[in-house]
Amino acid sequence: MRLVIQRVSEASVAIAGETVSAIGRGLLVLVGVEEGDTEADVDWLVGKTAGLRIFNDDAGVMNKSVIDIKGEALAVSQFTLTASTRKGNRPSYIRAARHETAVPLYEAYCAKLSAAIGAPVGRGRFGADMQVALVNDGPVTIIIDSRLRE
Repeated sequence: MRLVIQRVSEASVAIAGETVSAIGRGLLVLVGVEEGDTEADVDWLVGKTAGLRIFNDDAGVMNKSVIDIKGEALAVSQFTLTASTRKGNRPSYIRAARHETAVPLYEAYCAKLSAAIGAPVGRGRFGADMQVALVNDGPVTIIIDSRLRE
């Protein structure tokens, strides 16, 4: 699984012009699921996401997690994170997990992240054409790939 985590002061997801989820200060997480990903990837990534110290402490040092600041999270599925651009100019999504694998892993990530941070996790709608709006605070953007954890 591959995540793009952005520290935000606010973020939202709209579908067909209707806002389906919105958060204030916290994390916007784009979630890409690849073939071969498992619940172990979910567990590792949830721990990393919840514990990631990218919020400023009183001294202005990035030393606090989303848990520490009692922040919010919004997770949006994004299969394009699995893109390969090695050949040509048209990305290949052959590594993207099929729907029957990706949906349960995305849902598990959202549920476990919610439990870890002690707050509901906002969501987009899997497979929908979504418009994601955000104010990236910093900007701070972190990419985490569960296949690179060792």
